[in-house]
Amino acid sequence: MTLKTFSGGLHPPDHKEWTASKAIEDCPLPPELVIPLSQHIGAPAEPCVAPGEHVARGQLVGRAKGFVSVPVHASTSGEVVAVEPRPHPSGRDLPAVVLRPDGRDAWLEGLSGADPEALSPDELRERIRDAGVVGMGGATFPTHVKLTPPPEKRIDTLILNGVECEPFLTADHRLMLEEPKRIVEGIRILRRVLGVERVLVGIENNKPDAIAAVTAAVAGENIEVVPLVVKYPQGAEKQLIVALLGREVPSGGLPMDVGVVVQNVGTAAAVAAALRQGEPLIERVATVSGPAVAEPKNLRVRIGTPLSHLVECCGGLEAEPAKIIMGGPMMGNALLSLDVPVTRGTSGVLLFGAGQVPLRPEGPCIRCGRCVRVCPARLMPTTIAAYARLDLIAEAEGYGAMDCIECGCCTYTCPPAIPLVQAIRYAKGSILARRRKV
Repeated sequence: MTLKTFSGGLHPPDHKEWTASKAIEDCPLPPELVIPLSQHIGAPAEPCVAPGEHVARGQLVGRAKGFVSVPVHASTSGEVVAVEPRPHPSGRDLPAVVLRPDGRDAWLEGLSGADPEALSPDELRERIRDAGVVGMGGATFPTHVKLTPPPEKRIDTLILNGVECEPFLTADHRLMLEEPKRIVEGIRILRRVLGVERVLVGIENNKPDAIAAVTAAVAGENIEVVPLVVKYPQGAEKQLIVALLGREVPSGGLPMDVGVVVQNVGTAAAVAAALRQGEPLIERVATVSGPAVAEPKNLRVRIGTPLSHLVECCGGLEAEPAKIIMGGPMMGNALLSLDVPVTRGTSGVLLFGAGQVPLRPEGPCIRCGRCVRVCPARLMPTTIAAYARLDLIAEAEGYGAMDCIECGCCTYTCPPAIPLVQAIRYAKGSILARRRKV
């Protein structure tokens, strides 16, 4: 069988063997939860509770502010002890609801599921929005917004992303193995909202057990499971569309411009829980791994749990962390400490000790062209980065800086270790700042 893929990309060591065979475990509640009001792309939620209030599990603690926003809910029952800025994965202190669990973990009364077949597409979107469902692959784009394309953008295909191409991460892999029926239930709801018949589930070929599990779960459904070449960044939205459909999203465009909506398998599972059980998005599965972790695991963890608590649940550290990454090593965010909380976009936490992270001094560009060969967006990373470093932002924009998906392939493969992604990210920020002034 010929496996599908895209042009460019590379295959870094995946290091998934540490957790791929480990079943999801429930992480115990910590003594304190810090629930950020900014956990998604768009406007942060607005707090609607005050210190001293007692809240139930699933109760609203932050209201959505606008269409591109979602509400935030209490991850357990307990007392609100503060509503104040706290450390956030972004590196800044941002507003959060601080909750002290009462040990009862009591659900809010009145939460109930519904029969998706009895609801209209608009009613389904409203329930998905009210449950605070966002993209669980890490992008955290509000799901109801993706499910509301303009009338002129006709959607004919729904793609479910089960690729999980980042090294170390196995949360989606385990979810597909352990809860494939819930994922399929979510697919049915997403398909009904969009009014499409064609559904494709893309899974890399290094997960044959997940391919088998999902294939069995979709038996009798009009859903096709498609094995893909093992290559990073196969799970990037635009590259996945090219691999599965041969359609290229235009520069500056979105998947809906080519008739496609892409959702993560974890998002589908969250949609199913929101509709069938009436449960808001207050927990997720995350991988805790890396050579500095005593016992790497896949954990089901409540939103707002400090990362330090996750590490404790994995037996602690075997070495003082020299690098902490939230997400995968290619596109994740480096953190200064484990004091930040889990958010809806926390797909994993990776820890490396001194000597476990290769350090290379930066050298001059040797014009080898490796960054150009691996770029999945078919850009010239070294040229864009050079213009960015000279603050020639218009020139960087002319070479397609805004089309960079920040996958990190160029930096990874660069022999002189030039921080290309960082330079391109600077150019993109400058371009956006200039556009806001116009």
